Amino acid sequence: MMYELFIAPLTETYFQKALIGGSIVAVVAGVVGCLVVLRKMAFLGDALSHAMIAGVAGGYLVMKLMFGIEAHAPGMLLGSLLAAVTTVALISFVSSISRIKEDTAIGIMYTGVFALGVVAVSIFRHYIHIDLMHFIMGDILGVADSDLWVSAFVAALVLTVLILFFRHFQLTTFDPIMAASIGLPVLLLDYLLTTCVSLVVVSAVSMVGVILVVGLLITPAATAYLLCDRLDRMMVLAAFFGVTSVIGGLYLCVWLDSAGGGAIMLFCTLQFLVVLAVAPKYGLLARWLRLRRMVPQQIVEDVLTTILRYAKPTPMQVLRQYVENGAGLKRAIRQMVQDGLLRDRQGVYLLTEKGEQEAAKVLRAHRLWETYLQTIGTPQEQLHATAHQLEHLRSDGTVEYLDEKLGRPAQDPHGRTIPGE
Repeated sequence: MMYELFIAPLTETYFQKALIGGSIVAVVAGVVGCLVVLRKMAFLGDALSHAMIAGVAGGYLVMKLMFGIEAHAPGMLLGSLLAAVTTVALISFVSSISRIKEDTAIGIMYTGVFALGVVAVSIFRHYIHIDLMHFIMGDILGVADSDLWVSAFVAALVLTVLILFFRHFQLTTFDPIMAASIGLPVLLLDYLLTTCVSLVVVSAVSMVGVILVVGLLITPAATAYLLCDRLDRMMVLAAFFGVTSVIGGLYLCVWLDSAGGGAIMLFCTLQFLVVLAVAPKYGLLARWLRLRRMVPQQIVEDVLTTILRYAKPTPMQVLRQYVENGAGLKRAIRQMVQDGLLRDRQGVYLLTEKGEQEAAKVLRAHRLWETYLQTIGTPQEQLHATAHQLEHLRSDGTVEYLDEKLGRPAQDPHGRTIPGE
């Protein structure tokens, strides 16, 4: 049983070629895909893969009419590369000379070039014998030797470029302004990366199809992104996840007797979902645990102001009396002691210097809100309760805006001093 499931497929030539070809594509696509994901160029990879059909059709037609060769991989590769470069140039041209944004320009140009390829295939159907379904879905179980050699050459070339210019790509990805300020040719590096992406796409589409090449560019890189914060480690993990996707998908396609490309992409997506669930730092489970342990900021601020107003060591029963949502009070106090906001004196609590500063900020917001609410006609008996709800809204300069709008008052409606900034 074990032999039939795992060993028997490895003895088949078609499976071996699919495994080698798919792994080559997965490694280089995973590595370059990290830069694509970090630069938010995922849509560009999709555009290049679709626009390729015009280049494939052109290369096929030229080789057929000029040299009488039916399907010549280098010729179609060159045509595909020219189509990809033309598409990128058109996208840059449209987005730079008009108010059209780059993502819109990508959508316009890649569909236009893709449509040109489809029309060319239909007009010259007597000369061009391209199966559009094969082009979109691929046929990884029918990999030709020429496809293997082309993908291996392109993979070696692209990986060499990425290794030689790794630091340059890293800097232009995370801080292009700094890269330009120290004299790096940012635009040239962008074009070099786009060329690498184009090479990966055009060398892989004939083997794995449009859908799978886009998936192998994006999904393994996104999976690795959930597990690490360093680009070099992310690239290694992306290559690993790409290869495991190919291996798992090929076995899945043999066991289920399904399409190879679809099975690989399905396994790749399932792999991403598993990592998304269990990633130790950025996964759903880790996020749920963080949220569960998180202390609501409102409770923290209520504790601070209660102790500040009490003006002496404050026991737990006083805090329970004045702090709303007391269910998380003990956890909040433990966290505040760890954060250096409170000192625990055998069950009674005092503010540290840091805690006094934070409490004064909340108290300042509360008294400014009371002052503002009085100016808009809020009844006197409702001032405190309403301001108690609004005092936690202190982001985006809200308190500073209130202070300026009210003419920087020194006292609140009850005659109490408003703490300064």
